[in-house]
Amino acid sequence: MTMPTKFSSVQAESYARDGFLSPLAALTREQAGSYRGKLEAFEQAVGGPLTSDGTDPRYRSRTHVLLTWVHALVRQPAILDAVEDLIGPDILVYTSTWFIKEPESTAIAAWHQDATYFGLRPYVHVTAWLALTDATAENGCMEFLPGSHGRGQLPHRAGVAGEFSLHHTLCLHRSQPNRSSRRRIGLAISYIPTHVQHLGVKHKTPAMLVRGVDTFGHFELEPAPAVDLDETARAAYARSYDGYRAAYAEQVALEGR
Repeated sequence: MTMPTKFSSVQAESYARDGFLSPLAALTREQAGSYRGKLEAFEQAVGGPLTSDGTDPRYRSRTHVLLTWVHALVRQPAILDAVEDLIGPDILVYTSTWFIKEPESTAIAAWHQDATYFGLRPYVHVTAWLALTDATAENGCMEFLPGSHGRGQLPHRAGVAGEFSLHHTLCLHRSQPNRSSRRRIGLAISYIPTHVQHLGVKHKTPAMLVRGVDTFGHFELEPAPAVDLDETARAAYARSYDGYRAAYAEQVALEGR
């Protein structure tokens, strides 16, 4: 029996040609607003915004291991259905990262490929960028370079609320400053099939199984949080964060050589 797919043939061809696909529906505006409220409450609890220069920038990453509501976002059925069309039914979350631009922020993200920083092979990793606010040219939305994923790994130097985009790990993308008077909030979720491996040899990298089964055992599987910020979730998050940072540092060192 042929399983139903999320994408039309036109969408599938567009992703294969361009390396990205947008926009796709995941949440209603009301749901997105509810999740923004949860994010703001968490930011108050940790003492500052989840920006690159926030009070504790550690909490920008991997909060799907710490917070039940972020875990619910990375397991959003509409997102997983779309990702499954691209990489198959056995899916890991490799990491998640909050990308928040404050009003009138001059911060940018220069053209880059995600593959540079992750050290995953083969190159089948796909990132879902989920908007919890409107993402516009004025407030620094994601911009993609169509077809750039076909150029391989290159040397590097340093939508609407509730919708998401998908992009290939080799697709060049960037974002411009936020010139608006409102925050721009997005959650980037990195999905990989279970057969993918990390290039590092010193550390077994953490990842979370969110659909299907893992018969390969290439990653240290993480538990889902049962209660926000409880002792068990905090301990799992500490292991997750430390393991990811170790793998990231090893990959950066390899790229530097």
